[in-house]
Amino acid sequence: MSAEQKLDIALRLEAVGVDVIEAGFPSSSPTDYRATQLLAQHLTAARFTSFVRAVREDVRVAVAAGGTRNHQLQVLATASDLHLSNKRGISRRAAVDEVRGTMRFATGLGVTDLSLGLEDASRGEPDLLRMLIDAALEEGATTVVVADTTGCLLPAEYADLIHQVCEWVPPEVVVSTHCHDDFGLATANTIAGVQAGASEVQVTVAGIGERAGNTAMEEFVAVAAYKGDQLGFSTSIKTEGLFDVFQAVSAAISLEPQRTKAIFGVNAFATQAGIHQAGMLRDPETYEYLEPARFGRQRQIFVGRHSGRVVLRHLLQQLDIPPDDVLLDRLYDEYIASRTGGECDELGVVRDDLATRFADLRAGVTGR
Repeated sequence: MSAEQKLDIALRLEAVGVDVIEAGFPSSSPTDYRATQLLAQHLTAARFTSFVRAVREDVRVAVAAGGTRNHQLQVLATASDLHLSNKRGISRRAAVDEVRGTMRFATGLGVTDLSLGLEDASRGEPDLLRMLIDAALEEGATTVVVADTTGCLLPAEYADLIHQVCEWVPPEVVVSTHCHDDFGLATANTIAGVQAGASEVQVTVAGIGERAGNTAMEEFVAVAAYKGDQLGFSTSIKTEGLFDVFQAVSAAISLEPQRTKAIFGVNAFATQAGIHQAGMLRDPETYEYLEPARFGRQRQIFVGRHSGRVVLRHLLQQLDIPPDDVLLDRLYDEYIASRTGGECDELGVVRDDLATRFADLRAGVTGR
């Protein structure tokens, strides 16, 4: 996406209450550099984060782009022996020294908000993690991000890891989650992490991200909004604005989520099954736990091959048309029984069709 699109999305995120927004990786491209500049200029309530490697030049570029006011630098640390040997080809001591040196360089430039990003922490050895964390805290880091980079952990395992990290740091240090969805457990792991002591979560709109993606912001927010009292945490995110944010992201990257995707999927607040429709037409709560309007969505009822006569009777009553059995049978054959596959129409479309064709239908002419 362009720098301007990143700014637009960042402003929408700020409007719904997100308090830390990642600008990108300023050293990686002119687009991310410009995006960092724009967020520094236009965000007023949220802090923004730049991603940097444990390399001084990355820090210099990030500070040149975004300054130091309201600007967090997340310094990437190599946190597993697997990555040290097979990717980096460096020792543990070198990994610790580069984190220490990079953070010291950053504070020398006036950076006051430093975050340590522990890449592959989920497969990292405890003593290595502790060495990296201690070094970062000594150099002024105030946030520690515990990354399940490959999405390999189960919720209980991730909770144990977060709990261990929380025991290593002072209470004023923010412990943040960063989960990937390779097992489809990113949201569950994030919830487990918060219950284990994490006070910040890294999430993405619609779960976009590397491979299978990251924790979906809207899923975590929904859980916090509906189950927070039970789980022991809450959110101040304005849920009604989430779909607006999603639409901006979708337009920027041509994103089409799975139809059944929670919260944002086309079918998330839609029903076609006749048994469900019979209940929802009387009381939406019978088959709807999440309220669509709370997430900027609308409830939808579709007429398709799984629907029943109840929905047709409902439409006829709305149009003041007597729903006699002969007419219902005719309409059922035409609008429901004759459909194949996933073909369906939204309730309002069928209602409008019936309103204009009623005279012909009563006369036995379908015209369909």
